[in-house]
Amino acid sequence: MNWPVCATTGALVVAFVVFSAVFPEQAERWIFGSMDFIAANLGWYYVLTAGVIVVFVLAVALSRVGETRMGPDHSRPEYRLFTWTAMLFAAGIGVDVMFFSIAGPATNFLTPPDVAPLSEEAARMATIWTMFHYGIPGWAMYALMGVALGLTSYRYHLPLSIRSAIAPLYGSRVKGAAGDAVDVAATLGTMFGIATSLGIGVVFLNYGLTELIGLPHDLGVWAALIVISVAVTCISAVSGVDKGIRRLSELNVWLAIALLVYVLLAGKTATLLNQLVQNIGDFFSRFPGMLLNTFGYTEGLAEYPAAQWQQDWTLFFWAWWIAWAPFVGLFLTRISRGRTLREFILGVLLIPFGFIVLFISIFGNSALGFFRAGNAEFLEEAVAQPESGYFNLLSQYPGSTVLIALAVIVGFLFYVTSADSGSLVMANMTSHASLEDSDGAPWLRIFWAVVTGALTLAMLFINGVYTLQAATVLIGLPFSVVLYLLMASVVKVLRTERKSLESRYRSFSYLIGDRTASQEALSWRRRLSRGMTFPTAKRASEFLLETAAPAVEEVGAELERLGTRATVTRGTAEDTGLPYIDLSVSFPQQEDFKYQLAPVARPMPSYAPRVDAGRDVYYSVEVFTARGTRGRNVMGYTKDQIIADVIDDFERHVAFMDINGSDGPLLADASAPPPTTWWQVGEPVSEQAGTVDPAQQPSEAEKEHSYTAKEWHS
Repeated sequence: MNWPVCATTGALVVAFVVFSAVFPEQAERWIFGSMDFIAANLGWYYVLTAGVIVVFVLAVALSRVGETRMGPDHSRPEYRLFTWTAMLFAAGIGVDVMFFSIAGPATNFLTPPDVAPLSEEAARMATIWTMFHYGIPGWAMYALMGVALGLTSYRYHLPLSIRSAIAPLYGSRVKGAAGDAVDVAATLGTMFGIATSLGIGVVFLNYGLTELIGLPHDLGVWAALIVISVAVTCISAVSGVDKGIRRLSELNVWLAIALLVYVLLAGKTATLLNQLVQNIGDFFSRFPGMLLNTFGYTEGLAEYPAAQWQQDWTLFFWAWWIAWAPFVGLFLTRISRGRTLREFILGVLLIPFGFIVLFISIFGNSALGFFRAGNAEFLEEAVAQPESGYFNLLSQYPGSTVLIALAVIVGFLFYVTSADSGSLVMANMTSHASLEDSDGAPWLRIFWAVVTGALTLAMLFINGVYTLQAATVLIGLPFSVVLYLLMASVVKVLRTERKSLESRYRSFSYLIGDRTASQEALSWRRRLSRGMTFPTAKRASEFLLETAAPAVEEVGAELERLGTRATVTRGTAEDTGLPYIDLSVSFPQQEDFKYQLAPVARPMPSYAPRVDAGRDVYYSVEVFTARGTRGRNVMGYTKDQIIADVIDDFERHVAFMDINGSDGPLLADASAPPPTTWWQVGEPVSEQAGTVDPAQQPSEAEKEHSYTAKEWHS
């Protein structure tokens, strides 16, 4: 456990809970007074921050650096596109979407910020504003967090933690107070964001249970629901039922879709589809103006001015998204390793938003149909008591009892999975992160579940959901500074990536022609042979030990003679038993040069000669640099060609250092040493890829020259 982060965060939250419970009136005055001050003086800052982040992530995705992978160059996505899309889809919804899918359009129709109430334009914009608050700006914040974590953790081999994401700016200082401060801010933001969702879920479920079985709508039921969420988290922590929780979450998505389809088909289907298409067009045509709209020239209604509307909706949602960014960003990073930044950003911005558009448009416009038909009681209750809107809408359709029961089940599953996953993420944030993505201790998950439950109950006790919204606006302010640090960190990482790419074109080996020196010497017969030969593990190992390793060692010896700090290491991969040769050259205040050759298993192609029939894999000998491998195979090169290839890469690195100038190493000494055997970062191509025939194992003499990864690091 990371005691400074855990103790500081725990003490702050517990003190806040105790103060709120003992002095609720003073706490209410302080919370709402602070929120009013922020809204009056810093509303523009929240709006500007959201706009800057949207522009930033789109610029990264659409630029040349968008092809950079969240992992080594040779990494590929762990999940198929459909599976990845499904997980993004599942991450994009929750019980709060059900809560606001009616409350948002109802408020925007009855008390719009900049048009006449109950007008046609108010109805047209009612769902658009709700989509805006749940849409691209918030997901851009998640994408920013995911990009920063994915680059530093999966490409530069730092632990998967928030402090790692700012390591390019602060180097080894992230191990101290600077890193602790960032982790404390992230944990506090996550806790208040989750508490807000749990609070919304509590009052939402309570209303549904009241409609269904007549439970009272009061603090006692809220406390009981919070106790249930804590109990589920405790069971999950001690019994390892995460797989079951994930399956329930997937089932939940399908149940939510079933409700959506029913409302669409049972209502005015053609009208709802017409409105859906127009909503999509209106959203994208008006999005730029909405993004930076501070209502600086708009007064709004006398009883509900535009400034108050912005405080209650836009500022709350932007602060809420900011608070949730570490939580969801971490999840998105863990499922997106190996994807390019362009794939990741565009997927995160558009895939979950696609479902949100469907959900809000169908449910919101269905409710607006009843509002505009004259159901004033439904409209006024949806505004005054937001948790009622969704259930009151379902009560307008045949089979309402079944629909409400199904909605309660969906809301409850969203509720408990949010509580469970939230405690897991906070346990991870207050533990020392590892390179293996290990989770925090079970008892720590239980602790944070209890503290979050207490925080939620304390906020509900003061003034219900509105207090949670106000507290979220407060806590989002300090963490918004971290988002700017993340942007600066990503800029520095991608600048290094761009310089590395540029160095290819300025190196001597590129200027002399399209072919590198190592490729020019290949005879035409050898070139044909390399293209149609599929070596075994034994043959690849023999080539590496007898031809490649001596060549790399000669270059290393010459570099050392020239005064560099060159180190050549022979080793054997622990997982495959195959040898590798590694050349590292250290430079003061610059990134190290790395050239490693290792056998890599590849799936046997369908066009392989009949002599290779029956084998599932063949082995290439590939070049691994500090950024991984792009599949350059040197199998079949002569010793002189291997030497030329090493020099080609070394010249590129020298060109990179010239371009980099005095910027120094990207991560200073903050990063952990990269894996000795770089191919272990990739995914195995088959069950056979990780196994080696005993007859092909290295000899005892070869093993004497091998080192484990731990020994190499030390």
